[in-house]
Amino acid sequence: MKRSGSADLPLHYGYVPKWLAERMAKLGLAITESIIADYGSKEFLSRMSDPFWFQSFGAVMGMDWHSSGITTSVMGALKRAINPHSKDLGIYICGGKGKFSKETPNELLKLADSTGLNGTELVRCSKLSAKVDNTAVQDGFQLYTHNFIVNKEGDWSVVQQGMDPGNKTARRYHWHSANIQSFVEEPHTGICGINQGQILNLTAAAANATRTGIVNITHTDPGALIKDFQQLIMPAHHEVRANDVNLKRLGSILWMAHELQPQNFEELLMLKGVGPRTVQSLALVSEVIHGTPSRFNDPARFSFAHGGKDGHPFPVPIKVYDETIGILQTAVQKAKLGNTEKAEAIKKLHQIATRAEENFVPGPGFDELIKKEREDSHKHGGKTVFGDAKPPKPTQLKLF
Repeated sequence: MKRSGSADLPLHYGYVPKWLAERMAKLGLAITESIIADYGSKEFLSRMSDPFWFQSFGAVMGMDWHSSGITTSVMGALKRAINPHSKDLGIYICGGKGKFSKETPNELLKLADSTGLNGTELVRCSKLSAKVDNTAVQDGFQLYTHNFIVNKEGDWSVVQQGMDPGNKTARRYHWHSANIQSFVEEPHTGICGINQGQILNLTAAAANATRTGIVNITHTDPGALIKDFQQLIMPAHHEVRANDVNLKRLGSILWMAHELQPQNFEELLMLKGVGPRTVQSLALVSEVIHGTPSRFNDPARFSFAHGGKDGHPFPVPIKVYDETIGILQTAVQKAKLGNTEKAEAIKKLHQIATRAEENFVPGPGFDELIKKEREDSHKHGGKTVFGDAKPPKPTQLKLF
């Protein structure tokens, strides 16, 4: 009976370059296929309704780790990649940004015709979730993107986002059909964000008379709205700082990838020939696939898989990104044929890193880590929206 959560994000404009958009679609599809193969489509919907997991998912795909752009870019990439395979995966994505959001009802009705789902009910759920977040709760954010994800059983999740141009922030809302008993009375545990004063909440229990008799509800207590089942408020700063990351978790992954050399556990990983930098990325991708909800409270950590298109924490390492996609795609295809060794090896990466955390003590080298990633970026085909990564300039000796 609750909306599953919300996220407050700095409002970012700009674009996703083609070189990243194509890779996001491939990696997003491979991760989705892995989750559905191991845990089912209901679990995928549950993850999509988790604001922390969703932010981590976007970060591991190379998007700006904290920005509003994750929502539209990730959903756009998933829709392009998943819908051509919807019949096999049992997952369908409708809606999108701007004019595409208005096509959601037509897309759902067309889907119902081909699958036998109750299209009228799905359209009703889509419209009500949007109406609640855009109209029934007037918090200053105007919806501009609406995505409705449904499986072949009729379970669904909604990921939608509104913007407040005045303070340059965006608010993402997540819904999950498993949580809904009523759209019009207390569907939320609350809407989390910066308190901006009184808001109009037509979904409060105290507003029942208003809903039925159009009565004034201006006495609704806004304090009840500042609690959230899952709250995520991203900082305004663009760079990744040490306090944005769980250093114990990140450190154990780096130790596993760079100190415990792959040749020492090739038999375990079944990933022969994969270097430490790719193991680092694969370990974070493995966590997105196999990690439990408590693992995603620091989404910035997942930007250490493939960097960010804006160069934070470092440029996107194209060669590593492509190798990660290739390994994951191969694992998915082999698993479909009954050979699960490579898929199990990828799962083991997350398990090894998690076990390593028990005795791992992080050191002070966070800034040095980012500096080294940036200096090495050109070796991995590093790219940002500003261009290709360049080798560091040689240090010149000054004579006095």
